[in-house]
Amino acid sequence: MSATLDERRAFLSMAADFMRTKVAHRVADYDRDESIPRDILDSMADLGFFGGVLPPEMGGLGLDFVTFAELIEEVSKTCHILGTFVSMPSGLVGSAIESFGTDEQKKQWLQPLAEGRMFGGAGVTEPRSGSDVAGMTTTYVRDGDEFVINGSKAWISNLDVADFIVTFATVDRTLRHRGVSAFIIPRDTPGMTFHPYKDKLGFRPITTGEISLVDVRVGQEALLGEEGDGFPAAMTAVERGRLGVAARSVGVAQACLDDTVAYARDREVFGRNIAEFQIVQSKITDMVVGIETARLLVRETARAMDEGRRARQLTSMAKMYASDVAQRCATDAMQVFGAAGVSPEYRVGRFYRDAKILQIVEGSNDVHRALIGEMQLGLRSTGEKSSADLQQGHAPVAT
Repeated sequence: MSATLDERRAFLSMAADFMRTKVAHRVADYDRDESIPRDILDSMADLGFFGGVLPPEMGGLGLDFVTFAELIEEVSKTCHILGTFVSMPSGLVGSAIESFGTDEQKKQWLQPLAEGRMFGGAGVTEPRSGSDVAGMTTTYVRDGDEFVINGSKAWISNLDVADFIVTFATVDRTLRHRGVSAFIIPRDTPGMTFHPYKDKLGFRPITTGEISLVDVRVGQEALLGEEGDGFPAAMTAVERGRLGVAARSVGVAQACLDDTVAYARDREVFGRNIAEFQIVQSKITDMVVGIETARLLVRETARAMDEGRRARQLTSMAKMYASDVAQRCATDAMQVFGAAGVSPEYRVGRFYRDAKILQIVEGSNDVHRALIGEMQLGLRSTGEKSSADLQQGHAPVAT
């Protein structure tokens, strides 16, 4: 989408209006029910929400990364789970197919994914090895012209709506990342079964769980790239995924601020409006500063990606900092709301639950602190690729 500034602004304004008028009043119900209504996803598809940075010839919008991040933030102010859906086709699922898929695979899987006619999932995380691709235990063997896959994946998203899964298996665990291959497996493939986790702390509307792979047999058409391309295929989306989580975090933090300001202006205690209390003003100040600095960092990260620069350290910084800001804003919002924050009448309780998990997905913030420090100290190259870079802990959402 080669668009002018005015066209991009109009697109973002349309997204904000859609979320405000068509979605906001439904979020509490589908959060409780742990399922996003399909009609909302269909409406978003009609409006082109899922095209992201994928090129128009592949069904995408061809957005620049700055506008992409702004779209995710705007959607996430109302529902960051829908922000996840917006980011997914440009993340691990779509990006891997874009970079390693054949023309046939792109036509069959990528184009309908970008157009919202199909949804996918990414099977990276495992019960024991987390998202350490090189340390995975899921294996495959060749049997003539077919591949037979056995293993399990944990905390995989979109189990209810995914039409296919991009997953990873190793032919020989001693080869570490060199032995990993990527496969596109249709949902109805015999031997692949889904086991959703229920009643999660947060991220409730997106269905996540375990995928069991027992003698799953696929043909050559399922192989993504060549054998041994699994690790670089997974790495293609690391920076995009972290940008997405950072933008979602800014959206959640902004929503916390908006709700806190409105509540503080309305609530009276001891005959005074609580907006007059210095402690409330102090918390709001911290929220404003945190959000503005997080947004600036996200924008700088997106600009670097638009310029084709390697944004490895920037994406770690943006993901870690923005999700920390979201968690602090949600905590302060709950404190200002007091007992009212516990009530389902207000959404800050949901933000509080979700913000904690934003610090875990796409790499625990503790891992990002280590990565950033190592890169700054010269112990890790900003161009280096390693399994440590994929400690994403997709609990409970994949890229």
